[in-house]
Amino acid sequence: MVSALLFDVFGTVVDWRGGVIRDVTALAGTQVDAAAFADAWRAGYGPSMDLVRRGELPWTKLDDLHRRTLDRLLEELGPAGLTPDDKAWLNTCWHRLDPWPDSVPGLRRLREKFVIAAFSNGNLSLLVDMARRAGLPWDAVFSAELFRHYKPDPEFYRGAVELLSLTPPEVMLVAAHNNDLQAAAAQGLATAFVARPAERGPDAHRDQAPAGEYTYVAADLEDLATLLGC
Repeated sequence: MVSALLFDVFGTVVDWRGGVIRDVTALAGTQVDAAAFADAWRAGYGPSMDLVRRGELPWTKLDDLHRRTLDRLLEELGPAGLTPDDKAWLNTCWHRLDPWPDSVPGLRRLREKFVIAAFSNGNLSLLVDMARRAGLPWDAVFSAELFRHYKPDPEFYRGAVELLSLTPPEVMLVAAHNNDLQAAAAQGLATAFVARPAERGPDAHRDQAPAGEYTYVAADLEDLATLLGC
């Protein structure tokens, strides 16, 4: 029986694209296409972690990987003339992401019955800042930084299960991303797909539908709470 829920955070619980667009616009106005900038920044997410996986970079936390990508994008896309403080502030936009409207009420309902925990490639300080700002009621925060492995490395999934003193079938990953859920299932975890069709903008179709036989499929976190009897 499932007793703990792990939640992917970026895209599943919070709206990363809207938050990045907001802060790029606040800093650069109309000097750059903020939506294109956000999409390009996110596109660097996987390749930057792959550098760590292949040993081309030593362990590097996500804030620092984000900054490497940001510096490159500022050279390619602008705006020019940002101060060091401007760049540092913009890089922390990932700490200031807003939850989807159903996230906080859904998490509160789920927490009445289950242990709930963030399970994210974000570094610990990022996830704590985000939770405090957004009111995310986590019981625990599992960061890739704790295990020095990024998803979908199996060490991260197994490590979280071990720290909870549970077995894989007693833990369920909740995510809007098929690759994350498939990696969790490969380690024996239960799985719940939550649809987030707005995550990548109106023209994107990736991960808008489940691509596997998951334990649950839900429209959002409130719907998941209902499915789980909360």
